[in-house]
Amino acid sequence: MKTKNLITGLGAVAMLLAGGLAAGGTASAATADGVDVHHVPQLSSGPVEWSADRMRSAVPADALVADKVAAAEAEGGASSTSTDVATGAPSAVEGVAVPRAAAADPESPVPTIGKVFFTLGGTDYVCSGNSVASGNGSTVSTAGHCLNEGPGTFASNWVFVPAYENGSAPYGQWAATELIAPTQWSRSGDITYDTGFAVVSGGTGQSLSSTVGASGVAFNQARGQSYTAYGYPAAAPFTGQTLQSCAGTATADPFGQSQSQGIPCDMTGGSSGGPWFTGGGSAGVQNSVNSFGYDSVADTMFGPYWGSVIQSAYTEAAG
Repeated sequence: MKTKNLITGLGAVAMLLAGGLAAGGTASAATADGVDVHHVPQLSSGPVEWSADRMRSAVPADALVADKVAAAEAEGGASSTSTDVATGAPSAVEGVAVPRAAAADPESPVPTIGKVFFTLGGTDYVCSGNSVASGNGSTVSTAGHCLNEGPGTFASNWVFVPAYENGSAPYGQWAATELIAPTQWSRSGDITYDTGFAVVSGGTGQSLSSTVGASGVAFNQARGQSYTAYGYPAAAPFTGQTLQSCAGTATADPFGQSQSQGIPCDMTGGSSGGPWFTGGGSAGVQNSVNSFGYDSVADTMFGPYWGSVIQSAYTEAAG
């Protein structure tokens, strides 16, 4: 995966004032365990809907923080304050299967995996995401920067389009009702914690997991595992119209800038937020997301370690 100019946000950035600001100036609420929860205002005009043309014109979200990765890479040295990233006991949540025909091509649309669209600063952006098992049945995982500036405002017009392909939305569009991120991302911009979750509604009365299924998730697992990553890279040479994948064994951040791990991958911007699975492709258990890449480390995608902090954000979102 080509990592040039992929989103990062390396290094702690100035802290926001307590309470933080969310989209539209609404304050997000931080829980006792360090998780920001933004309740998305409901529109009087009804659920957010993105046209096919608007989806195609959305900008890969690496544009939001491309300058940060270049600066951090040039500085070198550890900048993460990740003292509690892996303090919890290993745990896992079982996935929810929905009967479907097995795809011969590992990069064919996968019902749980889709594209994420949102607006920040008046610009429409695109990322990737995945339906994950949860008590509320409607939780999507993605990168932190795909729902919050890190640090800064939360996104508006946030929707998840599962199994997107060439402009089609076979399972509809699922608008966010809540956006959740660790405060280490939403208030400090620490790339080690670049994961977020959205609670969504399809407006049909059905849950997301009962419609497309939901992947199992795992936290505080061993490092250095083999992963298969998925996403919708939209920056050249990709078009963002089809699901792509890559696979390999995880290694540590070579610059020590984060507690994230890297795998061989040539996906580009737009793949951010796509899931990393252990245990055999998209049928496995999710344990990270596409986060960032260094210009000087070719064809390597980095993903955050899902430890106790990110587990707390998931628990808050899952209900």
